[in-house]
Amino acid sequence: DLQFPHHENEIAQSESATGQRYVTTWMHNGFVTVDDEKMSKSLGNFLTIRDVLARYDAETVRYFVLSTHYRSPLAYNADAMDAATSALSRLYTALRDVAPGDGQSDVADGFEARFTDAMADDLNTPAAIAVLFEMARDCQRLKQEDAQTAGVIAARLRTLAGRIGLLEQSPQAFLQGQAGEGDLSAETIEAMLQARREARSDKNFARADEIRDELTAQGIVLEDGPDGTLWRRS
Repeated sequence: DLQFPHHENEIAQSESATGQRYVTTWMHNGFVTVDDEKMSKSLGNFLTIRDVLARYDAETVRYFVLSTHYRSPLAYNADAMDAATSALSRLYTALRDVAPGDGQSDVADGFEARFTDAMADDLNTPAAIAVLFEMARDCQRLKQEDAQTAGVIAARLRTLAGRIGLLEQSPQAFLQGQAGEGDLSAETIEAMLQARREARSDKNFARADEIRDELTAQGIVLEDGPDGTLWRRS
């Protein structure tokens, strides 16, 4: 946008201030749009990063930006941000369900090669993220039949994601965090789960179902398993 005079102006200011040669390569990102219009101060449809971070986890914002190629327009809206949250949740769930392990794996090496190729192709972050999701699916598929390989892939998944600033929290912190204004606190949720466990122990299944429904209505997803009940925010 407006290559002249912006490039020349930046070069003149920076080289005058530093006495050093300025950059020789420029990478132009696509516009951020809101409701199909370019986000701009003159239109009054802009958001500051503080506005966005008041509603969404910083890693969710990073995922949202990286899920579109930097040269393409970036359409900001609540649906897109909610989709980013759900996508990250799937990746973190894979890490939660599979313990990262040591060792080597040809499968993991293949994923890393494809991830690296995508990033070398003009920073094709959407293609790189697609590789991360394939790794997450393999983790889930292999966790029962080949736990060792699943663990190696999980460890590599976190390493590769870390190269673009993703999956740097613990799965529990991400999946159980992000409580917004009016959302149930973790302490309240745990208390309700304890009441549900007691109801089930007393064979009061109607009350147990009521508690589950109450949590579901508040955006809390319960996952019952042999080792107990896990929860996450939807």
